[in-house]
Amino acid sequence: MGDKLTREQHARLAATLAELEGPKRREVVEAISAARAHGDLSENFEYHAAKNEQGLLERRIAILRDRLDHAEIVEDSAADVVSEGSHIVVVDESGARLDVEVSALGGAGTASPSSPLGSAVLGKRVGDAVDVQAPSGSWRATIVEIRAVAPGTTG
Repeated sequence: MGDKLTREQHARLAATLAELEGPKRREVVEAISAARAHGDLSENFEYHAAKNEQGLLERRIAILRDRLDHAEIVEDSAADVVSEGSHIVVVDESGARLDVEVSALGGAGTASPSSPLGSAVLGKRVGDAVDVQAPSGSWRATIVEIRAVAPGTTG
């Protein structure tokens, strides 16, 4: 079983894959063709850089396709309980606010459901305080806002 994704998260991942398989792949092929036209490939930096970029792109495509193929679709999050796809705001003991999406997609502004913060807040409600067991030390977070993302938006 793969990542748990809401329909909106699955759609975002599919759109990213389509971009990589379409326009991005064409750009890399064009870069390789242009570099190849410069002649001797053994000392052609642009050619080797483009081929390396192609390898990285194809690996990313394979990873995204695998995630999509094995993803488990979960219902969109409700606005009163933290679940996959919820956008939440928590406040720590010092009053610092952290705004994150609980998401297996990763990236900036996300907390994986298996991360210390993500696992601590799943199933909780506004006002609940949780202990977050992070590698750098334990800290307390209070959930001050939960919002579900409207379908078709990115938050």
